Amino acid sequence: MARVVSNPIALQRLGPFLQSHTSLHPLKSPVQLRPHLKIRKFQFIACQTSPSSSDSSTGEKQVIESSLANEVPSEVRTFSADASIPELPNKDVNKRIAVFSTIAAVGLFLSTRLDLGVSLKDLSAAALPYEEALTNGKPTVVEFYADWCEVCRELAPDVYRIEQQYKNRVNFVMLNVDNTKWEQELDEFGVEGIPHFAFLDKDGNEEGNVVGKLPRQYLVENVDALARGEASIPHARVVGQYSSAESRKVHQVVDPRSHG
Repeated sequence: MARVVSNPIALQRLGPFLQSHTSLHPLKSPVQLRPHLKIRKFQFIACQTSPSSSDSSTGEKQVIESSLANEVPSEVRTFSADASIPELPNKDVNKRIAVFSTIAAVGLFLSTRLDLGVSLKDLSAAALPYEEALTNGKPTVVEFYADWCEVCRELAPDVYRIEQQYKNRVNFVMLNVDNTKWEQELDEFGVEGIPHFAFLDKDGNEEGNVVGKLPRQYLVENVDALARGEASIPHARVVGQYSSAESRKVHQVVDPRSHG
């Protein structure tokens, strides 16, 4: 601690110096010298090493900061470190979705390619008898086929879809070349290869034929022309890959009314 000088001589020597400085103006405070700064007050708590100490107290601390601090975006000031992060999809869920999508794609492929097992036997059972088709006033599609014909079996799903689309306007007839009952029709329509599709108008007159494996669109366009009553069909004489009718296995007719 500083000591007070009590020597009269020392006081006498310092007197003129003290008097010469009494007229000086007091110093300006730091705030007055720098008006662009402001004071912010923060409360703080003095932490003690011993929680039982009675010296714990609160106070105020003055902090001088530039006004530029107020320009910090509000998004930054309000950001919370505890904000939750969206959870990523579970890997097991992704695997299940992938497996399900694969199964669905395979099922769709098989259903479109195989039509759930449509066979020549099914088509024959649903076909209209030939004699009835010639007398009901509708155009007719006659297919000559055989159970052993690979191309016939391959085209069965396409024929089934077309039949389902036009069955109310067009007759669909199936004639098995192995059945001796149809010998006359084989000669009449000049069947040499199968499948042989003959397209007849509503009066039973042939407008054309297509033979063998051809794009499905050929059959669709011909059948559509029959359904609309066109004078001709767009594909009247077309031949693709076929099975020879000479390979047919001839058998006797069991039921005269049978068209198989």
